[in-house]
Amino acid sequence: MSCPIPQARRDAVDRALNAAFRTTRLDSATPITGGLSGAGLFRIRVGGIGYVLRLEPPPHAFGDPVRGHACMRTAAAAFLAPRVRYADAADGVAIMDLIETRSIAQEYPGDGLPLITELAQAVRILHDTPAFPALVDYLDGIDMLIAQQRVAAFLDPEALEPAFAGFAVLRTVYRTRPEDLVSSHNDLNPNNILYDGRRLWLIDWETAFLADRYVDLASVANWFGGDDRRDERLLVTYFNAEPTSEQRARFHLMRQVNHLFYGLIFLAGAAAERPGHLPAERGLSGPDLATLRQQLFNGDLSLVAWDDRVTYGRARLAAATGGLRGPAFETALAALAA
Repeated sequence: MSCPIPQARRDAVDRALNAAFRTTRLDSATPITGGLSGAGLFRIRVGGIGYVLRLEPPPHAFGDPVRGHACMRTAAAAFLAPRVRYADAADGVAIMDLIETRSIAQEYPGDGLPLITELAQAVRILHDTPAFPALVDYLDGIDMLIAQQRVAAFLDPEALEPAFAGFAVLRTVYRTRPEDLVSSHNDLNPNNILYDGRRLWLIDWETAFLADRYVDLASVANWFGGDDRRDERLLVTYFNAEPTSEQRARFHLMRQVNHLFYGLIFLAGAAAERPGHLPAERGLSGPDLATLRQQLFNGDLSLVAWDDRVTYGRARLAAATGGLRGPAFETALAALAA
């Protein structure tokens, strides 16, 4: 059998297989493509049973296997993540149960409320787990990404400054309350949420750490929401009560931060992939976020192509630019400043 696992990682994988299954023999190994984390993922079979083998990428600012594996084990213990058969941060290798997935778009047709309800319940359970390791104040992390983008100048700096200025205003008011620091996934995008026909599973804990509860809520809303009914269902289900004006304000502001985060992350990844190469369109024009989100949900857009990732990052930053100013933004700021 031709093995797609990199030769440089074979010894570490053999150690993992021996520890988990008392064998180094693989029935098969097939790469899993489409993820954006940078990890090497393989669908393996051992003794006729399927598993997922994950080879961690090199550590970076927000990615550390020690923290990521700890968060993954905590989530698995809460039955939110697939069972962990083996994880060694030093080797950067993990083996998890394989989830045979179905299309979320096909299984949750209609108004999206059932999906939002299940996501809200999963996030609430996650936030009630034992505290994840801390890493950085989430908003400080956004400042770091803004500084990187200013240096890289991947897009026209003048096009981005309105969003950066709005975020600076938000920072003068928004402070994470101690009671809002929870075990947070921090990247609840469609690639990291699986459906097996019965329930949802959360995967890829590389960027998980102790963070503001509204980070995950904002991510779910921006990826899977899209209208007032879904947003209201998300908050009411999560809090199991009518949200207060402060909760609504924090949710609204963090949604804008979430747009900024994904826009900057996608652009940073694109710049790193093609050093010195700039996109033809360096402003914020292009398809709007609602259009791209529907294409992603339907499986018509995968974000594998470099140009598609740049287009998506640009759309997120355009959404942040609009959201970090205007009456709704001012109202939310006033609610926290009161």
